[in-house]
Amino acid sequence: MASWSNSIKGWGIAVLVTVLLITGCSANPGAQEEQAQTLVTENAASGDIASETNQETETRVVQDEFGDVTIPVHPQRIAGIYVEDYLKALDITPVVQWYNPMWGVQEYLDLDVPQFDTTGSIEALLQYDLDLIIVDGGVDMEKYEMYSKVAPTYRLPEDILQDSNQILTTIADVVGKPDKGKEVVAAYEAKIADAKAKLKEAVGGETVAVVRLNISDNTLALFGIKNRFTGFIYSELGLTPHPLVSKMEEYQEILSEEGIPELDADHIILFPSNGDWSSPENKEALKVLDSKLWKSLPAVKNNQVYMMERSYWQSGAITANSMKIDDLLQKMTP
Repeated sequence: MASWSNSIKGWGIAVLVTVLLITGCSANPGAQEEQAQTLVTENAASGDIASETNQETETRVVQDEFGDVTIPVHPQRIAGIYVEDYLKALDITPVVQWYNPMWGVQEYLDLDVPQFDTTGSIEALLQYDLDLIIVDGGVDMEKYEMYSKVAPTYRLPEDILQDSNQILTTIADVVGKPDKGKEVVAAYEAKIADAKAKLKEAVGGETVAVVRLNISDNTLALFGIKNRFTGFIYSELGLTPHPLVSKMEEYQEILSEEGIPELDADHIILFPSNGDWSSPENKEALKVLDSKLWKSLPAVKNNQVYMMERSYWQSGAITANSMKIDDLLQKMTP
């Protein structure tokens, strides 16, 4: 009997201890709240990760030169073949920068990213896990399809390729930064207006020509008013093209030796096709500028030939154009 009674007593104590434990937990709401808050935080974190994942995979359909293309709404890893200038203007660092063995890279952008050789295999881009590729008018349908196999590819419409503002605005929309695009364009247009007024006051209707010294064959190429690199100095900055320039239908034409004396412009803008003015490999081509025909030109005699840096003078993008404006104001205004 005593043994049975002791057993009952032990069982009762165990029940009492369990009840006290349960009561103690209930009496400690702080612990419960802490546990609940932990669960909420964990769930929120999971929700944030899911939200970010959804955001990264969200897509939309836009129309480019060749039709509809599905692109990410928020692309992060972007390659802009020949249009890195615009990405940098939008505060975007491209994953790669284009490179051509003949022309090098766009040094003026000072990009510290891997080079993509545009004369090589497009498949080389696969290693960069790109979200989006943007290409310009240098890409035809065949190349476009090859780029599209690497990542969603947007080809700029042909009808905007002469207008850096439209290109900037279009790219800003494609990469999901329309407000930044408007901000950049507004600043650029203000700079254009200011420079146009200053240049008009300084040079008036004096004629201007843009010439490239072709290093490969020691020739001079005259750039026309439709040239995508330099045409804006006439159409937007209001400079007066020399008659030879204004009559050109082509982007550029080689000046024959006999044709050099006809280039009697008041001002000549000159840059090499590759390297810089001090490059040893350019010494032979520089002899063209020592010829009697060249030295007979009015601009040469009047010290109004402006020797420019080639990398941004051979680009028609918005950052490059802004740097050209700086050059012109420095060289042509008091």
